[in-house]
Amino acid sequence: MGRWLDPATLTKGTDAALFLLRLYLGCFLIWGVWDNIVSPARMQEFQAFLTAVNCPWPALAAPLSVWVQFLIGLLLVPGLSTRWAAILLVVNFLVAVVLIGRSVGIFPDVARELFGPMMCVLVGVLLATHGAGAWSIDARLARRH
Repeated sequence: MGRWLDPATLTKGTDAALFLLRLYLGCFLIWGVWDNIVSPARMQEFQAFLTAVNCPWPALAAPLSVWVQFLIGLLLVPGLSTRWAAILLVVNFLVAVVLIGRSVGIFPDVARELFGPMMCVLVGVLLATHGAGAWSIDARLARRH
C-alpha cells in the first residue's frame, strides 16, 4: 500500500476538508439568502415558490427558512455550535426535499431538483455526527475546557 493510501495519511486532511466544506457551504448559504433579506420583492418571490409547492403557512415559512439558513451560514463559517447548526441544516433542507419532491414527482426530474437540498441534508448529517474539525471555534472552546 502506497503512502497516499495509508489510513494515517488519509486522515491528516480531515480537518482541512471539514474547514473547506464549512467555509464553502456557510458562505453559499449566506450569499444564497442575502437577496431575500435585503429585498422584500425577493422574499415575496420565495413565498410564492413555497405557496406553489404547497408549503403550509408560506408567509411564515419563507422568512423563517431564510433567517435559519443565514444563521446556519454564520455559524458554519467559523465552526461555532457546528453540530446544532448542522441539525438545523438537516431539518430545513429535509422540509425542502419533501416539498419539492411532492411537487415534481417523476424520477429523473425529482432527482435533479433534489440534488442541492439533498446534498445540504447529507452535509448536515456529516457535520452533526463529526463536528467542525480542529480548525474551528468549537475545537478551540473544547481545548479550553
